[in-house]
Amino acid sequence: MHKTIQNLISIQSSINSKLLEIKERNRIPKIIAVSKTFKMDHILPLIEYGHLDYGENKVQEAVEKWTNVKKQNEKINLHLIGKLQTNKVKIAVKIFDYIHSLDSEKLAKKISLEQKKLNVRPKIFIQINLGEESQKSGILKENLLDFYNFSKNLDLNIIGIMCIPPINEKSTKFFSQMSELNQIINLTELSMGMSSDYLSAIEFKSTYLRIGSNIFGKRS
Repeated sequence: MHKTIQNLISIQSSINSKLLEIKERNRIPKIIAVSKTFKMDHILPLIEYGHLDYGENKVQEAVEKWTNVKKQNEKINLHLIGKLQTNKVKIAVKIFDYIHSLDSEKLAKKISLEQKKLNVRPKIFIQINLGEESQKSGILKENLLDFYNFSKNLDLNIIGIMCIPPINEKSTKFFSQMSELNQIINLTELSMGMSSDYLSAIEFKSTYLRIGSNIFGKRS
């Protein structure tokens, strides 16, 4: 059995144990295998095993790697987890089923325009900059409700919110805030938790876990 498959099974087992511990066996968070920078031959064993959700950071890399694979595997869901530039939206909405990084009115307008032209409707997470870090994208939490309503008026398919907690602080503080924020806009999907903290994210109702190095190993 390929190492990536073994890693995925191990992660799934740890998730099941956590759900049992918190008495939420009926909830099944989706594992997004973050495949950015890895070549397709490293990813194929997981596809053949039947895993369906993959995450990429860059639009052009995703197009080159996934265009043919997605034609042959229509059930695969491709997730954009990196920043989306407005000049890449037209290409992004064609190939990505999920966009986890909606972070501005300008981007919201552009996605709305292109999805109408192409008759597609990707599922979208609003990215929240909870740590108010200048180097990170995302809207401020106090602007969430207004921004959510703005995006819904553009007919964007907003399904939840996403965050990347500051690396030098405890993730749980931010995961707790995310759960509360999602209740304000009455949504259930939460994109949070990575290789280092996905079990903590599950405790705070995360539904999409973005796991890369624990599946594919360290990036060179």
